[in-house]
Amino acid sequence: MDWLNDLLWGEGVAHTVLLFAFVIAIGIALGKIKIFGISLGITFVLFVGILAGHFGFEANNEVLHFMKEFGLILFVYSIGLQVGPGFFSSFKKGGIQLNMLAAGTVFLAVIVTITLHFITGIPIQTMVGIMSGAITNTPGLGAAQQAFYDIKGVADETISMGYAVAYPLGVVGIIFSIIAMKYIFKVKLEQENENLQKQSKQTSNIELTSLEVKNPAVFGKDIKTISKLVGQKFIVSRVLHNQTDKIEIASSLTVINEGDKLFVATTPEEREKVTAFIGEKVDMNQDDWSLLDKQLVSRRILITKHEVNGKSLKQLNIRAAFGVNITRINRAGVDLMAQANLHLQMGDRVTVVGDEKAIKNVEKALGNEMKRLNEPNLIPIFIGIFLGVILGSIPFAFPGIPQPVKLGLAGGPLIIAILMSIFGPKYKLVTYTTMSANLMLREIGICFFLACVGLGAGKNFVHTLMYEGGLTWVGLGIIITVVPLFITGILGRSVFKLNYFTLMGLMAGSTTDPPALAYSNATAGNDIPAVSYATVYPLTMFLRVLCAQLMILIFL
Repeated sequence: MDWLNDLLWGEGVAHTVLLFAFVIAIGIALGKIKIFGISLGITFVLFVGILAGHFGFEANNEVLHFMKEFGLILFVYSIGLQVGPGFFSSFKKGGIQLNMLAAGTVFLAVIVTITLHFITGIPIQTMVGIMSGAITNTPGLGAAQQAFYDIKGVADETISMGYAVAYPLGVVGIIFSIIAMKYIFKVKLEQENENLQKQSKQTSNIELTSLEVKNPAVFGKDIKTISKLVGQKFIVSRVLHNQTDKIEIASSLTVINEGDKLFVATTPEEREKVTAFIGEKVDMNQDDWSLLDKQLVSRRILITKHEVNGKSLKQLNIRAAFGVNITRINRAGVDLMAQANLHLQMGDRVTVVGDEKAIKNVEKALGNEMKRLNEPNLIPIFIGIFLGVILGSIPFAFPGIPQPVKLGLAGGPLIIAILMSIFGPKYKLVTYTTMSANLMLREIGICFFLACVGLGAGKNFVHTLMYEGGLTWVGLGIIITVVPLFITGILGRSVFKLNYFTLMGLMAGSTTDPPALAYSNATAGNDIPAVSYATVYPLTMFLRVLCAQLMILIFL
């Protein structure tokens, strides 16, 4: 029976694999259990790891350290790839407001944590661990652990213990704060839905409208010239000529005259200016245009050819080559104007208008084969991880901070992933991954990270909780969770007049808490919380990771 003893209690490869598989499988299964409609999800892997460590199941410390860091890299890199395409666009208009509020939540949590550190005398590294658990931010935990290790050369298990004891009530506290805002401001969900419908036109990225040419200044001029005169962003998809009653696929050289009708794609902000310059709006929608000329169809085509990745619309010259028009591009759920300098990326969906035969030729040129996107693009992923580790290891000196600041194995890969997802196609790097592949990488990474944290902290967890002030840590975690969220929620609703559904996503996103987002989506019955969550998530994640490091570097 020596083989069984070695398998269960040894330190060999088989024992380590068995232990990880057991902790992760049981943790994921238990995480699906809901209590009062709330589940801890994948975070239960942490608590199963703690339980296993408490009962003496251990893995080699070097293996634990490697798997924890590698798991963290996979997790944050996958997040960066997912949110990257919409990262910069999230700062436009309403996004700036939401990101400012989310950043305020982060800094308020830091202020509360530092204040409690000086009041209680609890070491700053422990308080950062409590803060990471209170705001359910796992990458912040990883950044704090690495920062402490870089300075001291040894790990401090109170960081992960503080995280573990504060996390459960952190999840509950975030959802409680969201619910509290509803009762404080006497929110009626039906009224919020009505308000959203009124604002829907203002929140659209692309607006389609039909215009009749009335301005003598544009008679006899081509669309390219008119575009320069207007000075606004708009795309003419089709032209119904007044004299011939024939519909033409518009190009930059199409000449328009008095009484011609144009089918235009523009932004909501610039619609009125474009309309005023060209003529007046007419009551014709996309279906009306299709009925007028049944030979023309509008279809979305998926970019799946590597040769197209990174090329601009001007380089492809689709209009001249195929006699069709690209009116807009959908990237990561966001509609973009089809401007000549826009570079296409794998996974983009382009809206093409033309006759059936021409569109079929465009499909062949652009790909439109979903199975090609299912192929994993591993080279860019590992190039990104390589560059992310380098960036995370570079020390940055700041005045007043005694130790150089590093982005670490959490911050470096996160930033590189965001940058590669945005700029990679320009350098012929295919950074596209399917949602399922991205989710698989992310879940595997976070599972290994949480399992390692739990196994490392499990040996002394119960003793710390019962005899070394662990219950006090729970109380401090509740304060760190609730106080910043209440301030942000009240400001967001009373000062910035945010819709409650948007506020729910903001509060969940500013704490990077998936269970709170799931609760918000279920309550709202629409995707508004998810939109605001995604808007603030990239900046929030970056600030959480950076602040966790800085707090240890400055106050340790």
